[in-house]
Amino acid sequence: MFNLRRIFRATRPVELPEPDAKLALGALLVRVARSDRDYQFSEIRLIDRILARMYNLKPIAAAKMRATCERLNAAAPDSDRFAVLIRDSLPPEDRITALAALWEVVMADGAEADEELRIVEAARHALGLDDAQSAEARARAMSK
Repeated sequence: MFNLRRIFRATRPVELPEPDAKLALGALLVRVARSDRDYQFSEIRLIDRILARMYNLKPIAAAKMRATCERLNAAAPDSDRFAVLIRDSLPPEDRITALAALWEVVMADGAEADEELRIVEAARHALGLDDAQSAEARARAMSK
């Protein structure tokens, strides 16, 4: 028999994994894309492609990872925690690659919103990268 109460029963919140450098970067990508309050499908697809490219994932696995990153982003109070996790886990060259991915998302819609730029700058600082490394990351993103 169909139990209508089951539909309205509160569901238990989904347990979030403890973020590693990969999930932290994904959450930062989502945070940048959402920062202008216009989270477009093109940005979602771009994040999926970035995650697939960087971590050698198939499209469905990348989309699932992005969905997890969206939940992590919503649960995290600030970006520094994610950037510090990346900084502490990756060598400088990989941190530049991570910053380039953030720049890709900033440039995705053709407009660089102030909030997006603030998040990228805060991430750059927390990643331990200097202005020259940020310029290198931005140039990489522009070439994609």
